[in-house]
Amino acid sequence: MTPDQKFARWIKHSIILFVLTFAYFLVADLAVPLTPQAMATRTVTQVAPQVNGPVSKVYVHTNQPVKQGDVLFEIDAQPFELAVAEARLQLAQAIKNNDQLDASIAAAEAKVTASEIIAEQKVREANRLNTLFQRNGTSRQLRDDAISAATAAKADLTAARASLKELKVNRGAEDDTNINIRVAKNKLEKALLNLSYTQVTARHDGVITNLQLEPGTYAAAGKPLVALVDTKLDIIADFREKSLRHFDQHSKALIAFDSQPGTVYTAEISSLDAGVSSGQFSADGNLATPTESNRWVRDAQRMRLHLTMQDTLEKPLPAGARATVQLVPDGSLLSWLAFAQIKFLSTLHYIY
Repeated sequence: MTPDQKFARWIKHSIILFVLTFAYFLVADLAVPLTPQAMATRTVTQVAPQVNGPVSKVYVHTNQPVKQGDVLFEIDAQPFELAVAEARLQLAQAIKNNDQLDASIAAAEAKVTASEIIAEQKVREANRLNTLFQRNGTSRQLRDDAISAATAAKADLTAARASLKELKVNRGAEDDTNINIRVAKNKLEKALLNLSYTQVTARHDGVITNLQLEPGTYAAAGKPLVALVDTKLDIIADFREKSLRHFDQHSKALIAFDSQPGTVYTAEISSLDAGVSSGQFSADGNLATPTESNRWVRDAQRMRLHLTMQDTLEKPLPAGARATVQLVPDGSLLSWLAFAQIKFLSTLHYIY
């Protein structure tokens, strides 16, 4: 074989290898997409009190791990304990006032009954004297006095009924729906809630950072005093939009961290960042199937996925650790190809 023939064969093999490699990348980008644009993040919660007051006790220190519900620090509870005591007194006073109103209502009902009897008597007397006056059996003055007395008795009855209605309105319902009791109980519950806020607790497992707090520090409601770094890793990865057309929420994935070459962990897609790519997420924020389009602009758009680890890490990872994410399609052959692809790239990190 002449040198020209060897060169021509080498060129031919190179072109075939290039075409096969290019075809593999095109197919793999859709069937077994992979991205090195991934990193581990941790949620940082700024812990702030919900009530004002001086800090009385601090139970944690910087870099201390805590569990959900652990007390981080306390605010002086004495003013809030007094507020609770006052609210209890107001509730007792509301109950007492209702008892007094019950007694007043009973007296008013008796007065209404008496007024009804008197009014009926005065009306009968006025009718009797009016009949006698028609027969010239009595004087006009006596008849007019009887009519005036009947009118006054009716007015007294109306006033008594109005007073009774007013007392019943002030008393309200006689069961647990009574407005006065409900208002007093609401104030008590609010006071108890504020008292519970004097103990500031961890909302999730994590590690205390940026602690600049000592007893005596005045805590203002809503002002962060402690940073709590979540122990749970959130893996974010950027993929081209069209690479995700065959994947959805809960699809499997493989993760290889740059700091742990050769080690591959399993994960699954949990959600998609809202607003990273328009129209590609559902109303609840979960991943939606990308729409198909022939526009090259959409082909260049990227979507940020959030992935949840399913394996336990061999050693802790800091926030910002770089990673490579491989999505795993359905089917044993493609799944094996996806594993081989990320395992190969992870091993390259180990070699180089």
